[in-house]
Amino acid sequence: MDDLKIFTGRANPDLAKRMCEYLDLPLGRLSIGNFADGEISCKIEEDVRGRDVFIVQSTCTPVNEHLMELLIMIDSFKRASAERITAVVPYFGYARQDRKDEGRVPITAKLVANLITRAGAGRVLAMDLHAHQIQGFFDIPVDHLFATPVIDQYFKGLGLNEEDCVVVSPDEGSIKRVLKHAANLGGSLAIVDKRRLGGVTRQANIIGAPIEGKTALIFDDMISTASSICGAARMVADAGAKAIYLAATHGIFCGPAIERLGKAPVEQIVVTDTIPLTAERLLPTMKVLSVASLLGEAVKRIHRNESVSTLFR
Repeated sequence: MDDLKIFTGRANPDLAKRMCEYLDLPLGRLSIGNFADGEISCKIEEDVRGRDVFIVQSTCTPVNEHLMELLIMIDSFKRASAERITAVVPYFGYARQDRKDEGRVPITAKLVANLITRAGAGRVLAMDLHAHQIQGFFDIPVDHLFATPVIDQYFKGLGLNEEDCVVVSPDEGSIKRVLKHAANLGGSLAIVDKRRLGGVTRQANIIGAPIEGKTALIFDDMISTASSICGAARMVADAGAKAIYLAATHGIFCGPAIERLGKAPVEQIVVTDTIPLTAERLLPTMKVLSVASLLGEAVKRIHRNESVSTLFR
């Protein structure tokens, strides 16, 4: 482990520190700032020649600033002769546009993948990508982790009776993700049918297991404006659920998300620390779980050229 070095940008330094605590390693010394005109400056404060370097940087708000910061850090380590550079991107931004669903639009997920690769990264470690096919956008190895084990372990600790639980997908696109939770936690499966009418998305029906008198667990990969997941929660509440829990890996919480979640008929909102949450963006009903040990274990296995696939289970 002597050749392993972990560094962090300004996006989520607390997560990087917790990863280093798990690995019993010091956080690498790196100075990042801004010039007077806003340009990002970067200086590595220790020798990294021939080292295996991991850079922890979520591309969360402000997305463009943190993405550019990641690219500059990668370039700095490449020019400092690091043996291998792995970009650890717990939350991968610009992932929504992963295909051309209409004319004259970009595929930004592919563009960002190209930028990270051309900057000099030799590997990427990400968590719960918005679309799994983004792995194929990179011409370098990608380790794609899931927060499912961490989230499911928390729900198991609540002592919920699986016969009284129904696992809910907030839309058709999340069915595969929700099936994994259902396999771990037990319980029946329901799907909220989401329809787009006149450019407005609305929840229309609930398909699958009955909801009335059940504890509903609604899972998604991210909560952005919270429109979809709160709409699903209201549908489930109207169907007679006795308790509702929301869970997502990435708590983006932009726009009216906090206000909507505060009014949602839910017992608890569970997210992870892939994106840092300030006190102003936390509600009394929120629970933040750490994925530092999961990411730290993945870093250790990548460094030792060991299998990472066991962490998917």
